[in-house]
Amino acid sequence: MLDSIMEFIKTFVMLFFELFILFIIVSFIVSIIQQIVSEEKIKYFLSKPNQAINYILGMAFGAMTPFCSCSTIPILAGLLNSKVPFGPAMSFLIASPLMNPLMIFMLWALLGWKVAVVYFIVLAIFSVLTGLVFSKMNLSKSYKGVNVKGDEFFANKHGSRFKQALNDAWAFLYPMIPYLFIGVFIGAFIYGFVPETFITKYASGGGIISVFIASIIGIPMYIRPETMLPIAEALASKGMSLGTVVALIIGGAGASIPEVVLLSKLFKKKFVISFVIAILVVAISTGLMVNIVI
Repeated sequence: MLDSIMEFIKTFVMLFFELFILFIIVSFIVSIIQQIVSEEKIKYFLSKPNQAINYILGMAFGAMTPFCSCSTIPILAGLLNSKVPFGPAMSFLIASPLMNPLMIFMLWALLGWKVAVVYFIVLAIFSVLTGLVFSKMNLSKSYKGVNVKGDEFFANKHGSRFKQALNDAWAFLYPMIPYLFIGVFIGAFIYGFVPETFITKYASGGGIISVFIASIIGIPMYIRPETMLPIAEALASKGMSLGTVVALIIGGAGASIPEVVLLSKLFKKKFVISFVIAILVVAISTGLMVNIVI
């Protein structure tokens, strides 16, 4: 019990400060980009006449950014505040934590090239389709319009780009801190008190039930890909099917509790529910596809 408590405290402190720093850095970068690249240019880039290209570009932009699920939130807010079309922004939201180069490379190295290829293809298609479906569902109305541009914490709004970016980063992070605290607390609690044997006991098979359970279990487990993938390799070595492992990875990397909590700050409940369902669908679909193909 004492070991679990210590693991919980250690995980909580590490995750909270890691995400705190990530949010500051990513928000700072977003602000710098917004100061250099005008809203008109960003809109133009993701607002081509051919709408299909917009969604593909949103997916590709996400796939090129090595961010975890939580650190995509300030970027997403920056995109939406820059009036980027909602659908392509949603394709970015799905693709960024799940298709980044680090994730694909580690999947290839640890689980094999076939798993990595199937994973990439299914996620690419799903990211584009999710953006399209969310757009057709008019979920853009769920956005609360949280502004990355900010308060007077760093005072002079007409100062240097560096000072302005610091101001914008804090202005975005400050109202998010309670949500970040709650999400990390829940994730660290589960990480510290739910044993690995629980996962292998209830998600060790290769059928749809095991894949579904793995997807559900993955969501509360906020673990960065660098940590999750070695664990996934260990689970696979213990007999868990590759598809079930992939479903667990997608659930954990795509819709962690901290991310869901933070999304609830930006969006209304309808969007958050739709997002979680979408991640579950892709986790189950990809897991089953991996089991079928490999």
